[in-house]
Amino acid sequence: MIAAKETRPDWLDEQFWQRLDRVELHHQRIQSEHETWRRSLDRCRETSNDDLPLVWHRYCEVIAELEQTTAKLEALRTRPDGPNLSGGDHETAFPARLRRT
Repeated sequence: MIAAKETRPDWLDEQFWQRLDRVELHHQRIQSEHETWRRSLDRCRETSNDDLPLVWHRYCEVIAELEQTTAKLEALRTRPDGPNLSGGDHETAFPARLRRT
């Protein structure tokens, strides 16, 4: 869903497009992670797995992150010139967190 450079409106600067690309890539990664944890949750339910509390907790974390990223995309859509994200790199915009696998 990353906008091709030839279809990008001229009135938006390169910084906007860099932010949009960064947020979209992160959103796609989180969507994939959501699907993975959703399948894990289904497997735990089917097998009465003792890992259910851990999987449920991780699933909820991913849902929260997906909501945050969706909000950032919405901010870019509604206020393309606004201060939607820091001007920094991916790690600044989306700080690393401990992952439970």
